[in-house]
Amino acid sequence: MTQKNILAALIAILVFVWLSPAVMAEDGLEINTGVDMYNRYVWRGLDIAATPSVQPSFSLNASGFEFGIWGAYTLSNQASEADEIDFWLGYTFQLDNGASIRALATDYYFPNAGIDFFNFNNYDATYDNGDPNPGAHTLELGLSFTGAESFPVTLAGYMNIHNDAGNNIYLQADYPFNVNGTELNLFCGVAAGSEDNPDYYGTDDLQVINLGVSTSRDLRVSETLTIPLNVAFTINPNAEISYLLVGISL
Repeated sequence: MTQKNILAALIAILVFVWLSPAVMAEDGLEINTGVDMYNRYVWRGLDIAATPSVQPSFSLNASGFEFGIWGAYTLSNQASEADEIDFWLGYTFQLDNGASIRALATDYYFPNAGIDFFNFNNYDATYDNGDPNPGAHTLELGLSFTGAESFPVTLAGYMNIHNDAGNNIYLQADYPFNVNGTELNLFCGVAAGSEDNPDYYGTDDLQVINLGVSTSRDLRVSETLTIPLNVAFTINPNAEISYLLVGISL
């Protein structure tokens, strides 16, 4: 068995070990599925695909642990290189005062990038002849804190630890509030920047790249059916560009 297959097997075993106690308990496992549809795919202030995007998801949750798969598929063949599948593994620790701390590991994978799925090489890997042979997966670790209901601010930080020469770091603060029954969220995201891989967030130094406000409401389709409607206005001051996003969740 090759090194890449060993790594894949270890990940599968880890997920099974963490979730197996809940699987054996009939009421311990929660399964969630869904799909979001947006007018374009913008992530952390970055325009990933300037075309409508369908984003399905599937997750298993038990005893604070969670394992999930999330995807993004464009509706244009010309932008299919932006198609994405992410895997995540996390744990949320609830504090007595209602606050929570969440640890998260995310694997970013782009199926149309021309790299085999089971290639887990680092960015600097090469073939025997010296040609570049980077892996298909970028691994990110994250940690976030969400305050109690009296001050529900969320502070989060994320760092790439595999397949990124610059180990890029992203920090974000969110503050949700309610105005006349409408849920709003202010957010500000900052990239630490990297001289070794500035293209990742578009900067080699500390810059605000994701600043804006989002809102959500239930769109009534009939007396028995409502669909969540999400709208966000975001500005990337570093790239001097803005986006108005709209999406529905099913």
